[in-house]
Amino acid sequence: MWLFRLFRRKPTPAPFDEQQAYARSYGDRSGDILRVEPVPPEPEPPSVWEGLTGDLLRRAFEARLDSRKH
Repeated sequence: MWLFRLFRRKPTPAPFDEQQAYARSYGDRSGDILRVEPVPPEPEPPSVWEGLTGDLLRRAFEARLDSRKH
């Protein structure tokens, strides 16, 4: 009857040993050794603020204030 087939229990598989469990989880081990070289970072572009001293910044601010119309 279809009802019995619906609720029929499936047999449980035999337990795995440690090697089988590792092979199922991570795949088989390989004897190859892979070496990854780090890629050097690209140099950063020069900053707009590089070489800007406090005195130059103050003078630029004062010039901008003077150029404003009141």
